[in-house]
Amino acid sequence: MAEKASGERGLWAGAVPQDASLLKEALTCHVAQQGLQDSLFSSESDNSLYFTYSGHCNTLEVQDLNYQVDMASQVPWFEKLAQFKVPWTSHKDSCKLGIQNLSFRVRSGQMLAIIGSSGILILDEPTSGLDSFTAHNLVRTLSRLAKGNRLVLISLHQPRSDIFRLFDLVLLMTSGTTVYAGAAQHMVHYFTAAGHPCPRYSNPADFYGEPARPVARCTRLLPHQMLPEPMDLTSIDRRSREQEVATREKAQSLAALFQEKVRDFDDFLWRAEARQPGVGVCGARQALLTDTGHVPTSPELPGPVQQFTMLIRRQISNDFRDLPTLLIHGAQACLMSLIIGFLYYGHGATKLPVMDKAALLFMIGGLIPFNVILDVIAKCHLERAMLYYELEDGLYTAGPYFFAKILGELPEHCAYIVIYAMPIYWLANLRPGPEPLLLHSLLVWLVVFCCRVMALVTAALLPTFHMSSFFGNALYNSFYLTGGFMISLDSLWTVPAWISKVSFLRWCFEGLMHIQFKGLTYHMAVGNLTIPIPGDVILSSMDLNSYPLYAIYLILVSITGGFMALYYVSLRFIKQKPRQDW
Repeated sequence: MAEKASGERGLWAGAVPQDASLLKEALTCHVAQQGLQDSLFSSESDNSLYFTYSGHCNTLEVQDLNYQVDMASQVPWFEKLAQFKVPWTSHKDSCKLGIQNLSFRVRSGQMLAIIGSSGILILDEPTSGLDSFTAHNLVRTLSRLAKGNRLVLISLHQPRSDIFRLFDLVLLMTSGTTVYAGAAQHMVHYFTAAGHPCPRYSNPADFYGEPARPVARCTRLLPHQMLPEPMDLTSIDRRSREQEVATREKAQSLAALFQEKVRDFDDFLWRAEARQPGVGVCGARQALLTDTGHVPTSPELPGPVQQFTMLIRRQISNDFRDLPTLLIHGAQACLMSLIIGFLYYGHGATKLPVMDKAALLFMIGGLIPFNVILDVIAKCHLERAMLYYELEDGLYTAGPYFFAKILGELPEHCAYIVIYAMPIYWLANLRPGPEPLLLHSLLVWLVVFCCRVMALVTAALLPTFHMSSFFGNALYNSFYLTGGFMISLDSLWTVPAWISKVSFLRWCFEGLMHIQFKGLTYHMAVGNLTIPIPGDVILSSMDLNSYPLYAIYLILVSITGGFMALYYVSLRFIKQKPRQDW
């Protein structure tokens, strides 16, 4: 008895007791430490549950799950040829068991942490790359989400002790088998009863869930004292064949012991004391519903204005945080403007021929929106998964997100248009004066904004980036070809003629032609003769004089409004999943 107590004292305090008084002290320390560990898992002082979910309680149950991986199929065919192996052969002995007989049950209101040497499944290592403060706040937020009637599963690698105390449940695995599944605060008690106590002041997640490693200690030892070696319960030591066999047998024995202890529990979770199944957050909510007749009220979401404010701040912050991308976009607009402008530069007082100037105006309104389409679609699909889950969780509604997405990139959009439109206007010697320049810039701004909203619609309507980009490009090309320059509008047959009615490129081209030719007399040189031609005649010959200039602006605003309405409907009624089965 004294020898057993002495061993326990050595494990917990790092010293060997010499008499019965030290034995009593060791046992007292053991009990005090167990009480301290239980108290460490008490709820936080901040009991506010943000993002509380008021729907039905959910239960996730996994029973007898097995999964194996064919390691031979993971080797590329060219590596097999380099090893003088037939590429299409697969050996049965190359299959490794990834998960073996996994069973557990988790209910809403609980957060299950999966630790150990398995891939260490859902929310895989969300704290990777974060500092300790941010990682703690992230897991604390997940814990609050779980307490708000949600089911949260995370897998972590070497969680800190303050993070480990936030866990409700822990699933400890080794080589695909479960060696512990139950309350986090009872894990030390379980392994202590199994003969593997956790040393004092050690992190249970490190001691039970991580491989042995050199430990730096600041402890003064007496000649007859020694420190216990870090124990390796869950990892397989493959440094030698003997060590691998020994550690694998130890892991299998621990897995068999756990299966024996939870054989009578329907949720496959070990408990320190017998409790009625189903008692937890869901059970408490049901009991409260029976007693009072209503579900306890949860904190209300912020109003639409507050949601819009937060979303637009996040939108602007994310855009300006990626400064290299903004600089690349600005440089792209400036380079394109200079290339087009210098192409038409050098005429001085000599005016461009009519068709050359018409081609310039069509390029101004048709080239830059094409780059906007690809950029907007790619950005929308990158954040689509996050958008779907945030809408499903009720963090905000579609309306505030719609306005934040529409208005959030306006600063970048305005700067983009200024960088693109101004150099071309000056280099190409277009109609001078502040009024034509202002009308010209406003028209280019409208057509690029309309093209951007069209890209948002295609990104929201279709599930994949490739489908959205294909449909967006097809739609843009149809508007481009019916824009009034590639072929005269009066030469179009019925279907392209109707497409041209909603082509924002057609209305932009017609408006730019109005600004440069309307009310002016254009002098055309034919041989030695100079023939004056009124600008209205030029517009009528190209069928671009059907509406006044103010009506063209209204038509562009109407087309943009139609795309915006379609975008809102897509956000409101189509689940923004990144992938769907079509």
